[in-house]
Amino acid sequence: MIGEIISGGLGLLGGILGGESAADAAAAQSQAQLEAARIAAEESRFRPIGITTRFGGSEFTTGPDGRVSGASYTLSPELRAMQDRFMALTGQGLSQAEAAQAAFAPLSTGAQGLFSLGQQYLAQSPEQAAQQYMARQQDLLAPSRERRMAQLQNTLFQQGRGGLSVGATGARPSGAAGLGATTPEMEAYYNAIAQQDAELATRAAEEGRRQVTFGAGLLGTGGELLRGGYQGQVAALAPYTSYLGGMTGLEELGQQPLNIGSALGGRIANPEGGRMLYGGGLAAAQSQAAADAYNPFATALIGASRNPAIQQGFGNLFGGRSATSGFGAGGYGAGVNPFSGEFMGSLEF
Repeated sequence: MIGEIISGGLGLLGGILGGESAADAAAAQSQAQLEAARIAAEESRFRPIGITTRFGGSEFTTGPDGRVSGASYTLSPELRAMQDRFMALTGQGLSQAEAAQAAFAPLSTGAQGLFSLGQQYLAQSPEQAAQQYMARQQDLLAPSRERRMAQLQNTLFQQGRGGLSVGATGARPSGAAGLGATTPEMEAYYNAIAQQDAELATRAAEEGRRQVTFGAGLLGTGGELLRGGYQGQVAALAPYTSYLGGMTGLEELGQQPLNIGSALGGRIANPEGGRMLYGGGLAAAQSQAAADAYNPFATALIGASRNPAIQQGFGNLFGGRSATSGFGAGGYGAGVNPFSGEFMGSLEF
């Protein structure tokens, strides 16, 4: 029982010593990992470079922690002077663009007028337009036809043939009325009028279609005028955009040093090397942690506490048995066990 207690104490002491060593090793490992991360981050850090070209220069500023905190670029004096001249032209071009709306307003007004006129022409169908044309033409021909009729009747009267009427026909097979009796002169007169009216009817149909086409053309012309006004306003803006483009082009030339310096900074940064450094630092920290966590004294105490032979030896030493000697039997009188306080009897040799 005494041997087991002592062995347990040895194991507890070895565990305490081993735990302290493990805690120290873990703290050292954590610090090593942080240092590895710091080294890797430093290797991967963006490091831009200030560049100066014919068109300008760039400058980068860093904070106390070494990180980039600002970037700027400056144009060369020559480019800056050109840019100022472009700026003045840009203002003039913008004023011209602002005045374009009033300048092209007549086109918009004319377009609206053509739209209104075209709608009036399109308000009638082709048939209605043809009838209107026919009526107008007949009104124009009516006076001359009446004078012709009067002259013809006067001639027939003077010749004494006013009552002579020939050439009558019966009803048509379709039921339509036939030709009425009349003089040859009157027949020729009315045939001429009928032929003239037939020609007018043909022209009236064409005129009806032409009127619709003409109305649509007015709308198209109005649209072209309106489109021309808008295109003119857009074209009036072209000088402004051209001047502004020239100014921004100069600005891009001045930005080249900034872009070049940033590109070089990205090339200098080495993320892959940073990852390799971080991985190597972690491996080294783990290896060192394993070595730091090993405590030979703690290991020896724990091993001794688990050794049955040592446990038996402690039991024999402190277990209360009679002490014997190899010198033979003898007696030194009674004795007392120093650990238990019990009387041990006389010691024999």
